[in-house]
Amino acid sequence: SPTNTLELAEDNTILDGTGKYLMPGLWDAHVHFAYMEELAPSMFNLFLGYGVTSVRDTGGKIGFVKGWKDKALANPTAAPRVMIAGPLLDGEPNVYDGSSAGRPPLSVGLDDVDAVVQAINSLDSIGVDLLKAYEMLTPEQFAKVTALARDKGLKVTGHVPLSMDVISASNAGLNSMEHMRNLELSCASNADELLAERRQLLAAGSEDAGGILRSRIHAAQRKTAVENYDETQADKVLAVLAKNETWQIPTIALSTGFAERHFTRPAWKATFQYLPKDIEDRWLDEIKEVNQFDVEPFTREYADWMLNMVGKIHAAEIDLMAGTDCPIFYLTPGYSLHEELALLVKSGLSTQAALQTATLNPARYFGMEKELGRVQENMWADLLILDANPLDNIAHTKRIEGVIKQGKYYDRAALDALL
Repeated sequence: SPTNTLELAEDNTILDGTGKYLMPGLWDAHVHFAYMEELAPSMFNLFLGYGVTSVRDTGGKIGFVKGWKDKALANPTAAPRVMIAGPLLDGEPNVYDGSSAGRPPLSVGLDDVDAVVQAINSLDSIGVDLLKAYEMLTPEQFAKVTALARDKGLKVTGHVPLSMDVISASNAGLNSMEHMRNLELSCASNADELLAERRQLLAAGSEDAGGILRSRIHAAQRKTAVENYDETQADKVLAVLAKNETWQIPTIALSTGFAERHFTRPAWKATFQYLPKDIEDRWLDEIKEVNQFDVEPFTREYADWMLNMVGKIHAAEIDLMAGTDCPIFYLTPGYSLHEELALLVKSGLSTQAALQTATLNPARYFGMEKELGRVQENMWADLLILDANPLDNIAHTKRIEGVIKQGKYYDRAALDALL
């Protein structure tokens, strides 16, 4: 009867979702447009083609990444939402100094506290959504980063500086940690000794290149830390992270990549066809080389430690976000996010909890939970239509029938054309 008939405007498009599943659009909470500048122009289409409707760029030259944020804002139905940190705020010597292809100029080297103030004021005036602190900062510089960020209403993410331990970094105001970087160093029974040794190594290597110095310290301590892993110490550290609400973005696919060799799987390599041809060829050649080396016992041990620790972090009720670090280490933008979700489930999360790390949690992180992250009236229409239920099997997030980006519908044919 007319009393219960829903009247729709004539210009509405009605999609028949019978037998389909509707879910919020996905986030990749750790990407780098600037890591391979020649790939950046392809990344919008790759993200949308795989259902990633929002991304958080965690480090690159401010002019370059701001360009992609501005382009996304100007084309909101044809690009993922882009949140940016600008360059890594690093000490001296800085790690991503442009010295090699593996260390492009993603960071700024800051030699004192005043340089930190100048850098943050500049980034804030240009317009960033968060700040990223890096491993070579001194404790004094780090404290200034978090204090200034609080004043400006910006979150601070990053790597725990090598001159600090996780508890002091969290207490100082680190809002989130990428890759759980250096967490193992603070969860060892000899954590205090390791910290003292790190500070000595930092002082002794102050004239060396930042990337070389960092690698030297990791080589000296990581294996020892994992071998001296102490459950009681780990529980103490996680309790502080939980109390301070220091979120975690574990990037498991990246951190377990050497051990698992995900990128050698046919389904993974098949995604390379959507990359520019020269990048596809280079990745395939490099993968052949990487695959010639046996997996070292510690590489496997560290991967197992990672998976176990992610489960512990979730059990400790510390919020997680799904991020990949694409396009580093053959992580195809878009596709790699689905692999990250599968690894979160492998780490012990339920399918629902894993989905939340890539939908509602990032929205909450940015204070956008009233706009994004749920299928709900009055929210942005960033949505996926799947032909199988992801709550039954997390792999079903890859079975994308359609993507809606701020109201614009892309059917399967349109998504294939984007890819």
